[in-house]
Amino acid sequence: MEILATRMLIRPVDYAKALEFYRDGIGLAIARDYPGGTVFYAGQSLIELAGHHSPTESGVFPGALWLQVRDLYAAQAELQSRGVPITRAAQEEPWGLHEMHVTDPDGVTLIFVEVPDNHPLRHDTRD
Repeated sequence: MEILATRMLIRPVDYAKALEFYRDGIGLAIARDYPGGTVFYAGQSLIELAGHHSPTESGVFPGALWLQVRDLYAAQAELQSRGVPITRAAQEEPWGLHEMHVTDPDGVTLIFVEVPDNHPLRHDTRD
């Protein structure tokens, strides 16, 4: 199987509130709008908010979104200046990444990550 593209699909309980959070709070650029939804650019991926939530769906994504940024501490300050609550402040993790958590209106965890220059993810560790 060949995968040509990917995107994260979120069906929020309150579409307008989620739209405001991702567009205005997080500051993601809109890739396109369609009747009943909005697709955002998110690095090399896309995040789509679908406005057709079914009452039988939980509305809570069972995982998290991992979003890499250049400067985590600047991103934290920017989000705070926009009034976005930080669930867990930026800190260095035991595995060497710097991470901060934010929770969207439906309980989805967004993990903002900075990969330091000396981290193995930035270097080819093959022999």
